[in-house]
Amino acid sequence: MLKTVATTLLDAIFPPRCLACPAPTATPGRLCAACWRDTHFISGATCRRCGVPLVGDSVGESDVCDGCLRHPPGWDRGAAALVYAGGGRRMVLALKHGDRLDTVLPLAGWMASAGRDLIPEADLVAPVPLHWRRLLRRRYNQSAELARRVARLTGRPVAPDLLVRRRATAPQAGGRDARAANQADAFALRRRCDVTGRRVLLVDDVLTTGATLSGCAEALRGAGAAGVDVLVLARVAFDDSLGL
Repeated sequence: MLKTVATTLLDAIFPPRCLACPAPTATPGRLCAACWRDTHFISGATCRRCGVPLVGDSVGESDVCDGCLRHPPGWDRGAAALVYAGGGRRMVLALKHGDRLDTVLPLAGWMASAGRDLIPEADLVAPVPLHWRRLLRRRYNQSAELARRVARLTGRPVAPDLLVRRRATAPQAGGRDARAANQADAFALRRRCDVTGRRVLLVDDVLTTGATLSGCAEALRGAGAAGVDVLVLARVAFDDSLGL
C-alpha cells in the first residue's frame, strides 16, 4: 500500500513522460502515440553479424548483410532493438545527453528481447567504456546503465568496468576507414580482469559502422576471450534495408 501511495504521489508531482519526447503518457515507460508510429522496432530477418534488418533480395542463405560481407566486423554476432531514426534516435539522444535515466529499464527490456539468442551464451555482459574526461562531463555512461539493467533482467553477470578507454578519441565522423583509425588501440582490458576462455556480450547505445565495437572486440580477443557478441539499443540502417 505504501508503495502504491508513493508511486501515485510521484506521478502527481512528476507526470510520466513519453520515452522519446516531453509528451505526457498514462503510465511510465511508454511511448506516446506519435512517437510509437515514428519508432521502428527491428524484427523478422536480420543480419546475424550486425543486426541490421534484411528484406527482399537482402535475405540470403548466409543471413549476413552485404556490408558485413564486404567489411567483416571484429565480433561474432550482433543484435539491435531499434533502428536509429525517428523515435529510436530521439530515445538514444534523450538517454545520452538529456539525463533521461528513467528510460533505461524499458529500453533495456527491448534490448533483452532483441538479444534473446545471444544473452544465454554470455559469460559476461560489459559496456563500451567512456573516457574519464567525457564521463565527468556526462556524469554517467549510458552504455553501462543499459548493460547493468540488461544483466539484471536476464540474470547474467555484468562487468561494468571490464574495458577502459585509453585515450580520448574525437567524436566519430567520416567514413568507415576514418572511424576505424580514430578507434585504433583506444581500448584495453582493465588490470586484474580475466576473460580467458569466456564469451563476452558487449553493450552499446548505437551501432553505426561498428568501429568502436570492433575496437573493443579486438581488445577482448587479445586478452583471450573465447568469443565476442554485441547488443545495441539502436542500429543505423539504410533505407533500402528497411524497404522504405
